[in-house]
Amino acid sequence: MKNQLPIKVVVVGAGARGKDVYAPFSKLRPDLMQIVAVAESDDDRRKAMADTYDIPPERCFKNADMLFDSPKCADMALIATQDRQHFGHALLALQAGYHVLLEKPISPDLDECREIARAARKFARMVVVCHVLRYTPFYQLMKQLLDAGRIGDLVSIHHIEGVAYWHMAHSFVRGNWRNSEQSSPMILQKSSHDMDILLWLSGKKVKALSSFGSLVHFLPKNAPQGAGTRCLFCPVRENCCYDAERIYLKVNQTGEWPTNVVYPGTDRQGVIKALKSGPYGRCVYQGGNNVVDHQVVNLEFEGGLTASFTMCGFTHRINRQTALFGTKGEIYGDFEDKKIFVREFGKPEEILDVTDYATDFSGHGGGDNKMLEDVMTALHKGRLSGSLTSVEVSVQSHVLALRAEQSRISGQVIEIC
Repeated sequence: MKNQLPIKVVVVGAGARGKDVYAPFSKLRPDLMQIVAVAESDDDRRKAMADTYDIPPERCFKNADMLFDSPKCADMALIATQDRQHFGHALLALQAGYHVLLEKPISPDLDECREIARAARKFARMVVVCHVLRYTPFYQLMKQLLDAGRIGDLVSIHHIEGVAYWHMAHSFVRGNWRNSEQSSPMILQKSSHDMDILLWLSGKKVKALSSFGSLVHFLPKNAPQGAGTRCLFCPVRENCCYDAERIYLKVNQTGEWPTNVVYPGTDRQGVIKALKSGPYGRCVYQGGNNVVDHQVVNLEFEGGLTASFTMCGFTHRINRQTALFGTKGEIYGDFEDKKIFVREFGKPEEILDVTDYATDFSGHGGGDNKMLEDVMTALHKGRLSGSLTSVEVSVQSHVLALRAEQSRISGQVIEIC
């Protein structure tokens, strides 16, 4: 039986993604989605969710176990907890009868990724992983141009993810994803998006891959002479681009991501106080992080297609750049600039402005809201997958990311299929 709109949703994990990115869609499209319960260990975040979405006290839970042990109260569980909690929480949700919208990655353990796909089939439930790049106007247009044969047969792809120096420092040196043993390898946590988009653009399976990368900069040996362990008390911070006060109060603003992760309000002094004692005020060279700060992956697809992917934490801005090379031309696109260049051999270059094709570029270039719209609409129509993706498809990107990490560590070429 098809669900009636809006789709009722419980939010598990009210952090930056759950509370600040996905939940607000229910305000934008109340006809499609309604937040009816929350599970969150942090009292302030749980209260903020309750106040914003009028969630009654009996549906505010301190953890996922309490939520899923209570009577089922919604259609879908939106799971946005920490990486190594995703598998357990998703499995609990499926067993309790919920469909699942799951923040990536599914799990850093490939067996657990496959187990979630099996559980989705067993319980006849939708599981969609938030691989939102497929839904962005930018990659939608690039895919349309490719499928229309504008550059002939695709031969090679060159794809770059620039993390931005301050984002690297925030999330992967100071933040929750700084240690792969506690979260996930960088290539999975940050770049499963990119493995997914390479699979989608190519429409082919990967035969083999190799990967190289390491942590070269954010190490104690690279700290400036005389540097302290915390930015606000460091005697040499004036000339350090990773100074926490500069990143959170000059490069970024109070009340906005990522500064609102440091301190949830807009008070400058609140941010300063948090930097004096919290993890985001630590020196980037003394943080005990172990994830790579740069990595490359080379992929061989069926039919001879090749692709190269570069993830780099040393860029000025967050951006992705993608070049598609075909037998009759090339397509180049800059995600942040929203420009796509079509160069058919022997013809004048055509420059396409993606803003001519869409208006919403919020949240991953417009992908977040489009994904949520698609998932909620699919549930209403009784489908168990999104129009562009499914948990089985997402497992494939996890295979590539985890095998790339295996290759990086072993130095070997890894056969995939």
